[in-house]
Parts: sequence; C-alpha cells; structure tokens
Amino acid sequence: MAAAPAAAQLGLPGIDQTLGRVRGSIDGLVDQAVGTRLETVERLASVRTLRLDRLVRDHREAIEFDGDGQPARRGELLLEGADDASLARALQAGFTLIAREDVPELGISVLRLAVPAGQSLARAQRELHGLLPGATIAADQLYLASGKAAAGSPGKAVPPLEAVSTRIGVIDGAPAASAPVAALRGFARGAPLACDHGSAVVSLLLHAGASQIVAADVYGTDPAGGNAMAIAQALGWMVAQQARVVSISLVGPRNPVLERAIKAVQARGAVVVAAVGNDGPAAPPSFPASYPGVLAVTAVDGRNRALIEAGRALHLDYAAPGADMLAANAAGVWKPVRGTSFAAPLVAVRTAHALSGAGARWQAELDGEAHDLGRRGPDPVFGRGLICGLCRRTR
Repeated sequence: MAAAPAAAQLGLPGIDQTLGRVRGSIDGLVDQAVGTRLETVERLASVRTLRLDRLVRDHREAIEFDGDGQPARRGELLLEGADDASLARALQAGFTLIAREDVPELGISVLRLAVPAGQSLARAQRELHGLLPGATIAADQLYLASGKAAAGSPGKAVPPLEAVSTRIGVIDGAPAASAPVAALRGFARGAPLACDHGSAVVSLLLHAGASQIVAADVYGTDPAGGNAMAIAQALGWMVAQQARVVSISLVGPRNPVLERAIKAVQARGAVVVAAVGNDGPAAPPSFPASYPGVLAVTAVDGRNRALIEAGRALHLDYAAPGADMLAANAAGVWKPVRGTSFAAPLVAVRTAHALSGAGARWQAELDGEAHDLGRRGPDPVFGRGLICGLCRRTR
C-alpha cells in the first residue's frame, strides 16, 4: 500500500490541495508510524494522535486543544442556556461576548465568548463551568473528513444509476462545478470553495442516482473550519432547503451544540447519515455517527471486506462500498478513493429512495435492501448489511 493511499485511508487533514494548504499534510508521519501495511489497530490509534497533534501545532493561531483533548477553535467557547445574570457573571470574570449565533430553523441560539486574555481554552472551560453550572458550555470543536482522493489514472464515464428525486443535503467542503448541485452555501470564511473531498462525495451521490442535492461548505479557507457551530448552521439551512436526507462524511467528538442541532433536524423529519471515520476500531466513538437515530455507516473494499482503518460508533447501521472505486475530484477527473467518507453518500441515496417509496416504513425498506455480511444478522462490523453494493464505480 503506497503512502498516498495510506493517507487517504486515515482521513487526514488536507483533504485536497485547498484544505491541504490550510491544514497541512502528515503523510511522512503516517509512513513513520504505520509503515506500509497498517498492520495493527494500535498503530492506527497512534497515527490519530499524531494527526491531531500536528494539526494543532501547525495552526496554533487558530486551533488549540480543549479540556477534553480535542482540537477546537482557539480562544472561544459556545454558551447555551444562560440568562442575562449568568452572562454578566461571565463578562465580569473576563470573558468577552463575540457574537450571538442563531439558527432559527432549529430553535438554537448560542453565545460565542472569547476566553480571558492569557487563559488556555481548557482552563477557561473549567472556570466557566464553575461560574455557570446550569449552562451548556462547549468548545467549538473541529470535525475532519473521513477519506481522501488518492493519485491514479482517470476513469471512464459510465451512466448513473436509477434517478432519486428526494432532496439530499451534503455537509462537507464545496463541490466543484463538475459536480453540480441545486443550491450551495458557505458556512466558513472563504466558503464556498471547491475541494476534492466535497466534489468526490457529491459525484458519488450523482452517480448513485441523486438528482436533487444541496451542499453546505463548512471549511472554506478557515484553519478552524469544520467546527460544530458551522455544522449546526448548515443543518439549519438543510431544513430551510427541505432536504429529507443529510449526508455527513466528517467525524469528531461529542458536542452539545451539534447534538442539539442533530436532534432538531431529526424532529423536523430529516434523516442524518454519517460516516464512522477512519481512525480504526481502537479510536473513540465518532460523532455525529454515534448520535441516536443517525445512520452510522462503515465501508468495505471490492471484496466486501471491512476496511481495516474503519472507525467505530456507539451503534452501526450499514456498510457500503468505500474502496476499490472511483470518485470525481474538483477537476472532474474520476480517481481512486478510499475511506468511510465515500460509503456514507451511497447509503444516503438509498435512504432517500426508501423515503420516496415507503414513507414511514423507509427503515424496513432499507433493511430489506441490505445484503447480510459477516455473521448472520446485525453485527458490529457490517451493521445490518451492505447497502448499494452495485453502486461502486470502477472504470
């Protein structure tokens, strides 16, 4: 396995040339940590640690670790559920109000606070929790793409599958014009800005039959893009755009602001489909895939074997193709991809198809389509089975 595909499997920051400039590449660190075969889950876990350390080290002006050891926007905290008196206590303690972030479609209002000068994010979190024990306090944690396009020769055009008219939303980097969408909006500085990862995800949706896609770019040129608040805002926009299915190929930690946004979207009738990530089975459970009701998706290779680097969630629903396949990059060239990122959009299309035909029974319809793999019945490796097994484009 060459170095570039190894990086792709691990879902490194730098998901294309644009985000690569923003986040930086650690392909060399991957080579040092796991060699050429990715032999053990322990090594996958060590690469995850190296990846996050390098991300923060390379972008200290924009990112730092929060109190849970997760990368987040530097010097800022998100505050929910605080009355005027609570906010006054925070301001008196040296916190500064930056802005009020409202997501009216989801009934969410969040105060963005700057931490006191000279304080680390972790220390500021502890202090604010002590000041406001009843409030919801979170860092604006980052969510990273769970797959990457690898180098390779272009593929030949093949016709897409059966058309699916149910509207599907994508939260990712922006797709290029070669992967057309019905609507596109940015939720980060410099967004929307076309990238390989977002283009690949949308190209797979289109190839699998999606005909109504709305896309939200939560990265742009922001070093701290892909944060919880940006994803929450994008989810609100998805509701306004009447997306019935939302595909998210990003992974990160549990976050109360994002969790509330996911619940609000689900309460409004949308189904969220999310990748489990590529940090291996020893990594912490990934979010948003692990939130209740989210369809958590893992990936298989061309022989329907689970990817060794596939991450985990608190539950697993389905597997879908995620390797030995092609997707289009921002230049419109179909190249090899690998990762759970590329399985999630395939499940999203089939979910949209089930919703359009089976209504309230969409879950049973989808389960009926799933091809059982591994041990008989649902299992922690393949979930309830393989979805869209024929959706893989190989030429």
